[in-house]
Amino acid sequence: MMQHDAFHRRFESGLDALAGLPMEAARRRYDTLCASFAPADPPGMAVSDGHIEGVGVRYFHPAVDAEVAPILYAHGGGWNLGSPRSHHGIAADLAERLGREVISVDYRLAPEASYAEALDDCRRVAEACSPIALVGDSAGGRLVMDVARQSHRHGVLGLIYPPVGRPTPDTLGPDAPLLSRADILALWDSIADDVPMPDATSAPGESIEVLAVEHDPLTRPLEATIDGWRRDGADIGYRCAPGMLHGALHAHAELPSMYDAWRDFCRALGQRLPRT
Repeated sequence: MMQHDAFHRRFESGLDALAGLPMEAARRRYDTLCASFAPADPPGMAVSDGHIEGVGVRYFHPAVDAEVAPILYAHGGGWNLGSPRSHHGIAADLAERLGREVISVDYRLAPEASYAEALDDCRRVAEACSPIALVGDSAGGRLVMDVARQSHRHGVLGLIYPPVGRPTPDTLGPDAPLLSRADILALWDSIADDVPMPDATSAPGESIEVLAVEHDPLTRPLEATIDGWRRDGADIGYRCAPGMLHGALHAHAELPSMYDAWRDFCRALGQRLPRT
């Protein structure tokens, strides 16, 4: 098992190494960094790449009979980094734990593409494959919330430390390692013009599981938003991994607190899925 401080140092060093690199080089380096924390694929896991409605996707099919509606997964990375390669370990483990095929979307990234185009990629894949649940972490969590709202889907949502509402200095929590308030505000400014802004108290779905981490400026507004969604009638399960940082999900197999929270999140998500 990895110690919390070891993960922090290793991930922070990897992020620091992206500074000054051309975007494509930074993306390759980010993919490699995130994937370096992933465990080997579960035995029998079939992985393949393809396209749905012209959008790149990676399929994760567990060894069990999974001939049922899939899970759509949208990766994080601040809308300008990340891919199914960076989040391979997360998607593979999700497929294994749920016994369902997971389709990870390789949506277009900023600054070459707008948030509206990234959202359109996710929406088109969702409409084509009719997933039983939409799951996303960080930037991908915001995308699946907006897909759910635009498509009027009433399935299950799985949200992992997503940005909610309109991040501002007044709403964000305190700075934390790996993701600062300034980081969030700068990333938000780069896409804000295209982000749908529904009523903050209107839940994006009726059945939601949420996973947060203790040290993350996004956790304070997320918890406040969940309270409003519950008053709106949504059925929401919530857990927060103690001592963990934004991005720690990549190392869930090596960080005991993250492992426990991820296991419980997946178990609760699975209990919400229809059995047929």
